Formats: sequence, C-alpha cells, structure tokens
Amino acid sequence: MGEWQGTLEVVGMILFADIFRGRKIVVTGHTGFKGSWLTLWLRQLGANVTGISLPPDTQPSHWNLLNTAHVSHNADINNLPQIKKLMQAAQPELVIHLAAQPLVRSSYAQPLLTWQTNVMGTANVLEACRELTSLRGILVITTDKVYENHEDGVAFVEADSLGGYDPYSASKAACELVVQSYRRSFFSLKGVLLASARAGNVIGGGDWASDRLIPDIIRSMHEQSPLIIRNPFAVRPWQHVLDSLSGYLCLAHRLLMGDKDKAVAWNFGPDSTQRKTVEDLLVQMKIHWPSLAWCENSSSQVHEAEQLRLDSAAARLHLGWQPIWGFEKTARYTAEWYQHFYFNQELMSQRQLDDYISDAVASGAAWANNKL
Repeated sequence: MGEWQGTLEVVGMILFADIFRGRKIVVTGHTGFKGSWLTLWLRQLGANVTGISLPPDTQPSHWNLLNTAHVSHNADINNLPQIKKLMQAAQPELVIHLAAQPLVRSSYAQPLLTWQTNVMGTANVLEACRELTSLRGILVITTDKVYENHEDGVAFVEADSLGGYDPYSASKAACELVVQSYRRSFFSLKGVLLASARAGNVIGGGDWASDRLIPDIIRSMHEQSPLIIRNPFAVRPWQHVLDSLSGYLCLAHRLLMGDKDKAVAWNFGPDSTQRKTVEDLLVQMKIHWPSLAWCENSSSQVHEAEQLRLDSAAARLHLGWQPIWGFEKTARYTAEWYQHFYFNQELMSQRQLDDYISDAVASGAAWANNKL
C-alpha cells in the first residue's frame, strides 16, 4: 500500500522549536488510533521513540499499516515489573501516556478491567517513571469526559469539578487524581514536570474501534450494512486527531523546556463557537459519501452524556495552541482518508500530516512558525 513521502523537513521547516529532535520519548498506547498518529509525527520531528502497548486490537490497524520503524514493545501497563524494566531500558526524557481502555460502552461490559487499566495502569506507569534519572516530563492523556456533567451545555474549563457517570468517565476522572497525587507527592520534588491533557471527541483516518461513530460509518459503507445511530442530537466537541496531537506536542514542548507552571491539566477542543451534534457530523460525512444513510434506535442503550463541550481558552492563551482544521475540513479529510484506503489501496496519513502542517503555517500557528 503506497505512502506519501513528506518533504517538509527537506525545506528546513522548524516545528515546536525543533525540541523533539534526538529526544528519547516513550509513548504508551502507541498501537492505538491516536498513539499511531502521534508516533508517526514524532518520528518526522526527529524523536527517538520507544512504544509500549498491547498489540493492535482491530483489523485493519493503523499502526500495522504505517509500519513505522522504531522500538516497539508489546506490554500491558497492568504489569508493573515489565513496565519498570522497559522504562529503564529506554531511559526517556519524556513519557507520553495514552494506553487505556478508551471506550464508554465497553466500560459497562468490563468495568473492572476499565478501572484497573485506567487507574492502576496509570499509577504503574507513573511508579515506573519515579525510578528514572533521565526523565524531564510526563504527559498523561485523559479525556473530555472527566468532568462532572450537569448537561447544561456550558463548556467545561479545567477548574471544573471532576466526575463521571459511566465506568470509563469515572475511571478517567480518578486517573486525573492519580496524576495530581503523583505530581504533588513525588515528581515536584524531583523536578520532573507532570501534566495531563483532556481532548475532545477525536476523529480521523485509521480508526476502526468498536462503538465509535466514524468507524461505525466506515463499516456500514464498506460492508453495505445498516448504520444504527443511538442519539443523533448528542453534542460533542468533534476535532481531528491532528488537532489534539498538536495540543499535546505544544504542552510537551513546555514540559521539556522546564516551564513549571504548565505542569497542570489542559483542555484541547474545537473552536468554542462550534456546537455540533452527531447528526451534524453524519450530514457532513454524507457530503463526501452520498450513499451514507442511517436510522435511529435508542432502545436498550446505556447512559451517555447528551451535552459535552470544552473550553480551550487556557491552551490558546498560555501554550500558543489553536485548532487548525474546522468541522467541515475535519470531516472531509476523514472521509478522504478512508476512501483512498478502500478504493485506491493508498495510505494517506503522511500526506494528510503534511497538509495539516502546511495549513498550520498558513494560519499563523505559533508551533509551526517558530514562535513558541
């Protein structure tokens, strides 16, 4: 399957002040949807990446398709001795922790595994990090669902109360408390900066997970099967995967720079003026896939939030981050990725990453214009 060979480095473009070049970075969950995109980008930025993750649990798998050349370990974050051993071997300057049980509906079916992985798994990663002498920063990725949601439609800010109805959301809120505890009890004393990132509903090419809207759409189109929608009027902070990752990298840049006041929690979501529903995304995807059709069936569904919005003003003001692709462009690039994959046997990940960076330069984004 063909892959576009990016040329941005050749022309000398400086991204994120070139801070990741040559750095030893551990990414947990690198075989997942966001983790595979992040690893691709870090490699382009010149980082020496070590991945720690369970094998991909979907077929196809974006990670397997990328076939990215770097150190990759199949390991479970619930196995503390194994994680300690791998961390010691890697001796990273930065750890980005994405490994998790990431699905709301799966958390109802497997609550104990969800709590174990998202809470104790995170504690294991942080405990393994405590013994590293090389470490400068840790970034733990949680979710927009960590907030106590009163369904009033008001966008959450980082200081809002943590909570969670379902096991996934509650376990991720608890994960934030684990991060806070380790920051105060251990890492602040060692001079290691520990932050967390809460992103919106991330979409893009290469996601085949169960019970997510875009993979459900793709399976429906590819298999010509009915698309059943549980709640078309649910509001979500939709954003492209690369928008969330650029936020993570802006924050990681500050951690590596030793910017102590950035070692807190941060929101990364779409423009606050966007209030888009599931149905809005379906309509937008139908523009690019005219045969797309769906029906609603809300029977026997578990509780899921109706309203969910993020306020990312702090990240804009203090990290120099901004969303690059709006709702329409996010949907277009997502649809095109899958169309090229299924119809042309072409992997568009590198090409889309290059397009994203070019658009970031044109939009004046600080991280893409050497202004960090």
